[in-house]
Amino acid sequence: MKTQDIARFEGVRLFFTGVGGQGTLLATRLVGEAALAAGLHASMSEIHGMAQRGGIVESSVVLGNIQAPIVGEGQADVLVAFEPLEALRAINRCHAQTQAVVNLAPIVPFTVAAGQGRYPDIARAVAMLQEKLAKVVALDAEALARQAGSVKATNMVIMGAVAAMQVLPMSKETWDACLQRIFPPKLYELNQKAFNMGYEKGHP
Repeated sequence: MKTQDIARFEGVRLFFTGVGGQGTLLATRLVGEAALAAGLHASMSEIHGMAQRGGIVESSVVLGNIQAPIVGEGQADVLVAFEPLEALRAINRCHAQTQAVVNLAPIVPFTVAAGQGRYPDIARAVAMLQEKLAKVVALDAEALARQAGSVKATNMVIMGAVAAMQVLPMSKETWDACLQRIFPPKLYELNQKAFNMGYEKGHP
């Protein structure tokens, strides 16, 4: 992105939600580092749920000229949901112009697995999100990550889709440079491939 474009950038609030073990916090770190590399101010906050037991993990990144690091109700400009049910649970964080990337691969809660509840219909959940939000990129990031070489790269597929949305002012080259810094050489190629697959899905 051109220097003058970054100078005109006012700010964006991103809210991340997922389940423990999905790499939510690593994805948060990637956004923060990419923003700093592009010369933007970035504030990050993390809310650790019962991550070790598959509980909810939430985090946020605020970029640009926004002082508060917390994303409150109705403030998220971008929703990054690593699990479809968690996307629905986070709808109160969004507003009418929010854009979202939602992973369609479900992680069934313990209560549902134990027969104490029912998992919502995913197609209906996506339809509800599309009705409430300005844009929803829904993809089976887990399947794409498996094609890239490892299901563990699901978070990078999602982040590729986020990077491709015309919301964040970081160039593709900046994202790639940060991937190289975050991952050791033996893991970089796999995660870059996963990121690029998500990037293709996220383009308008």
